[in-house]
Amino acid sequence: MSETNTRDVSTMLQARLRCVTPPSERQVAQFKEFLSKRYHTASAADVDLTVETDPSVGGGFILAVGSDEFDWSTRGRERQFEDQIDEARQRASRGADQGKIVSIMQEAVEAFHLAAKASEVGTVETVGDGIVTISGFDHVQYGEIVLFDNGVKGMIQDIKSDSVGAILFDQEGTIGEGSHVTGTGKRAGIPVSDAYLGRVVDALGNPIDGGVAIKASDYRPIENEAPGIIDRQPVNVPLQTGILAIDSMFPIGRGQRELIIGDRQTGKTAIATDAILNQKGKNCICIYVAIGQKSSTIAGIVNTLQAHDAMDYSVVVASTASDPAPLQYIAPYAATALAEYFMHKGKDVLIVYDDLSKHAVAYRALSLLLGRSPGREAYPGDVFYLHSRLLERCARLSEELGGGSITALPIIETQDGDVSAYIPTNVISITDGQIFLEQDLFFEGQRPAVNVGLSVSRVGGAAQTKAMKKATGSLRIDLAQYREMQVFTQFSSDLDEATKNQLAQGAVLMELLKQPQGSPLSMSDQVISLLVAENGKMIHVPVKEVKEYQRQILAFFADKHPEIAGEIDKSGRLTDALTQSVLEAADEFAPLYEKAQA
Repeated sequence: MSETNTRDVSTMLQARLRCVTPPSERQVAQFKEFLSKRYHTASAADVDLTVETDPSVGGGFILAVGSDEFDWSTRGRERQFEDQIDEARQRASRGADQGKIVSIMQEAVEAFHLAAKASEVGTVETVGDGIVTISGFDHVQYGEIVLFDNGVKGMIQDIKSDSVGAILFDQEGTIGEGSHVTGTGKRAGIPVSDAYLGRVVDALGNPIDGGVAIKASDYRPIENEAPGIIDRQPVNVPLQTGILAIDSMFPIGRGQRELIIGDRQTGKTAIATDAILNQKGKNCICIYVAIGQKSSTIAGIVNTLQAHDAMDYSVVVASTASDPAPLQYIAPYAATALAEYFMHKGKDVLIVYDDLSKHAVAYRALSLLLGRSPGREAYPGDVFYLHSRLLERCARLSEELGGGSITALPIIETQDGDVSAYIPTNVISITDGQIFLEQDLFFEGQRPAVNVGLSVSRVGGAAQTKAMKKATGSLRIDLAQYREMQVFTQFSSDLDEATKNQLAQGAVLMELLKQPQGSPLSMSDQVISLLVAENGKMIHVPVKEVKEYQRQILAFFADKHPEIAGEIDKSGRLTDALTQSVLEAADEFAPLYEKAQA
């Protein structure tokens, strides 16, 4: 009886060798000796090696032990060489090594050393709807990228005791039951570089605008830890949106997260787009993330940005409605990784997530397909963490870390104005304030349709220039009193003079806050408009003429008194003397306007 037969097979190390030509007895003994040392068996006799002839290997061998695989096949060696060259290419594309690409590639070829490295391998059990169940993985990590036989990549999203679930970044193609899966040991990431500016890319960083390939200078993980308290500094530098209703009452600071919330077709995207347009010349990079939108809608936004020369400092990351749910799920994380690349270079970034409602729906679809327990509204229990770990990455870094910032404008779509629904309340509790757009106001022609009562900025005046803070004055109170008084007096005909003036002033202010899309105002224009209106200089103007009056008076200031706007923009302050100059210029303009209208 042989030695192997006398041993308990269940306690022996099981290994499988696939090759084209069967090995000699001496080679088999060497394999067993290697495995014995690797897996710490008592001796080589404790290794049970099964040899299989497999022409598909092409050459060399593939040695499998449990979920480990030592690939010394022809394709495995080719893959090692490709990885080495790819790393060299990435190193050569970095700024310090540019111009040396030939010598770097030559060094990489000369230094290349083949090795039968162990890889984690698994087998596909089920596949469908972009979800793959894999068995055989013992040491795979959450978020790890895995590679399938047909070249498609996936990401581990569910780990159970006997299997793991992965999401696919492409169509299933030829993946089927029994397909081979290899772990890469790498977390999902996105290539990054300054070359992304002006481009439209997908959730994996691949250009989809028909342009040339983008040369990457670095590679960042899509999931990254948020900066700690010590690594941040206070949010006190304004990020002007150019929208009078927002900059005056709900100011946004660099590093803040301000939610834009409202029903569909109430102007949410328009506000975000105008904020991007207003960053021209302000040393701020903008990233627009489209999640689950129609391709035609995204194309329209790109055309708007191009028409205003805003694509020079912008990147559009698009995951359309036709993309698989996994790509819609990772799109905002990938875009934030790109934003972090710029932030750590000391730059300010504005990122728009349009919208996180569709992002939550995509994640819900993935979770249900992965077999997770549904909770409220069928969302999984970690849907809050889904958005909190995303938005917490937005910050203003300390000066020691470069002082860069990421300002977020997440968008949430409500149903019939219900801000108390599950996803809206989740995101409201994560962000630093919200701009609530009301459908009734929108249909009344008040655009942007900002509800003054439900909107708030928790950073407040800390993110306003002193000039804007002083010019705003009692604007919110005046508007609130006007709306309340308007309700109580709509059926009354006998009003005293003070009430009539208050209603007239409120109507003028409401009209003044209307602003056409794509027409952001400079800080000085906003300050001048508010000062003139708040001091009653427009109360005599018919409501329908307020916007024309504003346009003409701003043109008058630019033509006759350019030093006033220049001083406001330069200093960011509003002295008593400067305020007096603005009011005197307004008095100077009034008779000219009346004469022109006569």
